Amino acid sequence: MPARALADFLDNNDVYYHCYNHPPAMTAAEVAQASHIPGEYMAKAVIVNVDGEMVMAVLPAHIYLDPERMAQSLQAQTVTLATEEQFADRFPLCELGGEPPFGNLYGMKVYVDDTLIKHDWLAFNAGTHTEVIKMGMGDFLRLSEAQSCSMAMLH
Repeated sequence: MPARALADFLDNNDVYYHCYNHPPAMTAAEVAQASHIPGEYMAKAVIVNVDGEMVMAVLPAHIYLDPERMAQSLQAQTVTLATEEQFADRFPLCELGGEPPFGNLYGMKVYVDDTLIKHDWLAFNAGTHTEVIKMGMGDFLRLSEAQSCSMAMLH
């Protein structure tokens, strides 16, 4: 059962989505593999501090966040990864590391990498390490209030 607040939010906004169970997995890449979803469609939420404000960065599972690139894209002075201790209490009823990419439900701005937006759909942790939600990209962008941002590490 996905985090109740998330399921209620999606249901109340008439979003068509699927919830899948998979063997326990911790990293986004492991979740993608366990749920048979290509890494480029599996979104991971990374909590970062942008000029002192905690925000959520959403990017494909197989790509690393580049703080410098994100800072340039947002015209910010500093972008640093938040520690788990800094955000552990921000996501009630979610397992640590299983946060869904709806930071707006938890009082955070959401930035999504432009490499993820090009897809019609995405999948993401549903608040646990054993459940994934798959939904349309348009619904995600509308409901998460995400802003596009270039933050993926170039290869």
